[in-house]
Amino acid sequence: MSQKTIYVLNGPNLNLLGVREPEIYGHDTLADIESRCAALLEGTNFTLVFRQSNHEGQLVDWIQEARTKACALIINPAAYTHTSVALHDALKALSIPIIECHLSNPHAREPFRHHSYVSLAANGVIAGFGAIGYELAIRAVLSQVK
Repeated sequence: MSQKTIYVLNGPNLNLLGVREPEIYGHDTLADIESRCAALLEGTNFTLVFRQSNHEGQLVDWIQEARTKACALIINPAAYTHTSVALHDALKALSIPIIECHLSNPHAREPFRHHSYVSLAANGVIAGFGAIGYELAIRAVLSQVK
């Protein structure tokens, strides 16, 4: 049975989860979320690559890397959701499932958060369920990638 790799990429300020605005983003840290995602993959032929960057270009590089190394991509682009044509363009080059994931519901927040460049390239969006959204995204990938 060959290994399949799921990339989970996280955008700016997500390194501050658990500290930054916990009333919006919750008390879980990014390490907590990574641990729960990895636990979901135990006993499967899937592996996890879980990364975070505050730099748009780094995220573009990782998306491009996923073209040849991943069977699916889960991305929480954070603020880049609403601003990054570069992420959109990089995602459009993928031929694997892409799931956009958000801890909060952007549509229930400020109007500038209502538009997503990433959604235009994603197969689906999970938003507003807090940290469990990442686990839902992993489950969605497992149902799509055989």
